[in-house]
Amino acid sequence: MSEVVTGDAVVLGLRPARVPSRALALLIDLVVVWTAYLLISIGLAFATASLDEAALAAVSIASFLLVLVGGPIAVETLSHGRSLGKLACGLRVVRDDGGPIRFRHALVRGLIGIVEILMTFGVIACIASLVSARGRRVGDVFAGTLVVRERVPVGRTTPVLPPPPWLVGRFAQLDLSAVPDALWLGIRQCLTRMRQLDPEAGRVLAERLADEVVACTGAPAPPGVPAAVFLAAVVHERQARDARRVAPAGAGVGVDAGVGGAVGTRGVGVSGAGVLDGVGEASVPAGSAGAGGSAGVAVPGVAVPGAGVPAVRPAAEEGGGPSRGAATGFAPPA
Repeated sequence: MSEVVTGDAVVLGLRPARVPSRALALLIDLVVVWTAYLLISIGLAFATASLDEAALAAVSIASFLLVLVGGPIAVETLSHGRSLGKLACGLRVVRDDGGPIRFRHALVRGLIGIVEILMTFGVIACIASLVSARGRRVGDVFAGTLVVRERVPVGRTTPVLPPPPWLVGRFAQLDLSAVPDALWLGIRQCLTRMRQLDPEAGRVLAERLADEVVACTGAPAPPGVPAAVFLAAVVHERQARDARRVAPAGAGVGVDAGVGGAVGTRGVGVSGAGVLDGVGEASVPAGSAGAGGSAGVAVPGVAVPGAGVPAVRPAAEEGGGPSRGAATGFAPPA
């Protein structure tokens, strides 16, 4: 992926097109352009049969420039960088800053393309694309353009395995600002592919990533907690913070146990065994999950307890009397 920084200091993640896809798009464009050029040349040969040799040469040069050079320039200008071949291959020509190209960019690419594509049968363009880190040919370098992929295959997203309920909210005070995005990506890939890895290889990889997280945050991991479970809890905490950040003010979104989906029952222990298959098991003694259970998302007026926090009970139940009953989890109206 190419990192292009715009004038507003925004990093654009552009995927430059490589030689195979560009060569296929160019082949389609050349077939279309040469077919049109041959048909026009045959028509002009019949129409200019009575002209002298100088006029025939002028007509031939004009048709060559207009069809083989002017045609691609006009198409890329009007379509903002998508010719027929690029449209078929999911490619587009853009500026270095990611914006759409204009006539001057298409003109420079077309004029230089006469030498590096038409006269050398694309040899110069292929060599330049192979040498360039972003797959640019000479015309792209002089025009300040880049051919990028518009259609990117999207793979199936696998959710990150949740941590055990007793570990949810354990890292609420952990400073995660120093953890780089590349490390978050590595942690997510490790957790989503944990079941596909060899148990020993997965354990070693999780321990290495956990050591990097500890080095970035400066806080040691809890003793006795497997590395994969620790990483899952840290990812859960980051997701919880992101949910609180994007939630509107006063929405009352509870995220203490929302990502893990843990649901407790009154007086019954919650077991986290099997949360991470092949990684480790963790359990909580009976009654430590708190009465009333826990829910994933709270709405205004509904109390959502975290792990080990008792639910809010109606005032009638606290004071006793005929209305005494099981806790409902709803706070009485003010």
